[in-house]
Amino acid sequence: MKAPGMKLDINEKTSLLLGLFVAAIVASNLLGNKITHIGMDFSVAIFVFPLTFLITDIIAEVHGKKKAQEFVWIGFGAILFVMLFTALFVALPFAERSFVKEEYTKVFGSSLRIMVASIIAFLVAQLHDVWAFEFWKKKTKGKHLWIRNNLSTIASQAIDTVLFLFIAFYYLPFLPDVINTSPKFTALYVITLGIPYYLLKVVAAILDTPFCYWGVWWLRGKKGSRKS
Repeated sequence: MKAPGMKLDINEKTSLLLGLFVAAIVASNLLGNKITHIGMDFSVAIFVFPLTFLITDIIAEVHGKKKAQEFVWIGFGAILFVMLFTALFVALPFAERSFVKEEYTKVFGSSLRIMVASIIAFLVAQLHDVWAFEFWKKKTKGKHLWIRNNLSTIASQAIDTVLFLFIAFYYLPFLPDVINTSPKFTALYVITLGIPYYLLKVVAAILDTPFCYWGVWWLRGKKGSRKS
């Protein structure tokens, strides 16, 4: 630990971003099954999950593709770890004095399906994001950070949205109630739910562009970035 006021070096800043990356993934999975309404219905995960794409873009820009992929695999491991222990804890019997039996099973049991959906969607979308970021970086010859930041994230968020919503919420009659949704979650309903949710992600991707520039500058320190 550094004393208050001391500057962090690039390795410590990278570790800090990794911690935020993992925290954002876990928070999205554990809390994302709540649907809120602010003008439209959407998962509360929209407030935190876009940070994962922002962070991997910052890491890819400064450290390169390999380091960004390392973040993705660590995040994958974190989700898998939490998912396995959530399944174990839901399966374990309750003590007689426990006072949250039904609530605990309902909340964390339903989180299991969301975690399975998230772990698949996350891995596919994030690996695509890292690949696409590198692809556009080569196409732009290392210039115009905003182009690769937005194009890679917007495409990857589409992949994430489709995979996640169908795996997490599409109604399957053969699934047990504890991990199933209601019959109203037909393919059409999931698509209609996904369109505005995806548009929110696109808006978030566009709005985070200045933070991507700032993050790259912050992580590099005094070196800065003249090509972006």
